[in-house]
Amino acid sequence: MTAQPRLGFIGLGAMGRPMALNLIKAGYPMAVYARRPGAAAPLVAGGARAVANPAEVAQAADVVFTIVTASADSEQITLGAHGLIEGARAGTVVVDMATISPLTTRNIAQELEARGVEHLDAPVSGGPMGAQGATLAIMAGGKPQVFERVKPLFERLGKTILYMGDHGAGQVTKACNQLALTVTLQGVAEALMLAQHCGVDPAKVREVMLGGIAASRVLELFGKRMVERNFENGIDARLYHKDLNIVLDLAHQLGMAAPAAAVTLQQINALIGSGGGNSDFSRMIEVLEKASEP
Repeated sequence: MTAQPRLGFIGLGAMGRPMALNLIKAGYPMAVYARRPGAAAPLVAGGARAVANPAEVAQAADVVFTIVTASADSEQITLGAHGLIEGARAGTVVVDMATISPLTTRNIAQELEARGVEHLDAPVSGGPMGAQGATLAIMAGGKPQVFERVKPLFERLGKTILYMGDHGAGQVTKACNQLALTVTLQGVAEALMLAQHCGVDPAKVREVMLGGIAASRVLELFGKRMVERNFENGIDARLYHKDLNIVLDLAHQLGMAAPAAAVTLQQINALIGSGGGNSDFSRMIEVLEKASEP
């Protein structure tokens, strides 16, 4: 890695925008692409150059970061018409930081490798606050030497940065993270609702739980939003639906039982069906409350 590699960034939403801004603030030149020009405006104001498509991002960059919504989106911007593969040179590194299927990740990596282009899957955990504060957890899969090349850039984005193994290992790690997160949130919602039904203040119950073995970041962050009934911040619940489907696809491929994941996915289905798909995931508690109404 040269002292100041040229960067590209695609996916300028709640996570990607602050991540890209942190890299710009660190002094790296950057080309960006967004389907909605307005999404790129804060980056352009910070010194980035907006281009017309992903291929042009790749032409202008040594390392390209992407963080889009779903597996099909990653495939399209990387391998589709005017995709990164059309503009990337041999030795360019594509770093996919979205949460997508490990199978899709491996397919993308194979297609890029045939052109001499390197690939890392490096999904993140920490939410928008972690993206803004550059405190994300980053779990990477791919070639170890490529990981070492990109690690100085990861250090501008996160605090916990681990190499997990070959292509797809980062995505498998993120699937494990999302399984634990979503099932824990279901438990937190049930616990706080139980407190409410028993006539005990859920806020105080949460405070006690935070001081004991039941403490978790899920209880700290999502539990606070449940107690305060603040469902407008954070990451849309619909994205956890996508993540749990990835978990269950992996479980099905392995012949592994994942009953808690299946139950939690049905609860997320209910949340989306009730119009809460674009709200914070903590709104799950409302699904449970409605289900328990007489």
